[in-house]
Amino acid sequence: MIRPFLLALSLTAAGVAHAAGQLKSGTFDPPRLAPQIAQKAADGKAFALDKYRGKVVVLEFGYTSCADVCPVSLALLKQARERLGPLGDRLQVVFVTVDPQRDTAAKLKAYLEQFDKSFIGLTGSEEQMAAIRKAYGISATKKMVEGSKSEYTMGHSSYLYFIDPQGRLRALMPFGRPADDIVHDVTLLAREQ
Repeated sequence: MIRPFLLALSLTAAGVAHAAGQLKSGTFDPPRLAPQIAQKAADGKAFALDKYRGKVVVLEFGYTSCADVCPVSLALLKQARERLGPLGDRLQVVFVTVDPQRDTAAKLKAYLEQFDKSFIGLTGSEEQMAAIRKAYGISATKKMVEGSKSEYTMGHSSYLYFIDPQGRLRALMPFGRPADDIVHDVTLLAREQ
């Protein structure tokens, strides 16, 4: 179930001062409770975002057929988790598909396991996934491959959403930032608890 509101992104510039240091991502000012997500995960278990309080959750929106952006982001998240050492256990990556038509639970689970077995995948009906995208202000558009009647790609927003251990949206990192920036922000947020 998604809280029925669209996030107004009032982000400050990257590097805004916080009590625990400076985040490298753009920050939500003021922080606000992340919209709840509750549905079945790709591994078949029930998923509820609020059950991950105490951890830093990083949401990525993407799809398994993506040729360039999504695998790069997931590889960077894997590197960041490894570089965090023991603090890596305080990071939960959640990959939310923007292509539920093709991203079945089994396909999504197998795809994410190539990166890190701890990563959680979320897929569902078109309506469920559209509601999650709306709650987080994510756009996704199907683009037909030229000359094909069935092949398509998905154009979509490419951000990492950082949710702090209290369940608040804290930061938004654009695509392509290095793993060290992810490590930096996760470390600051995890230590705020």
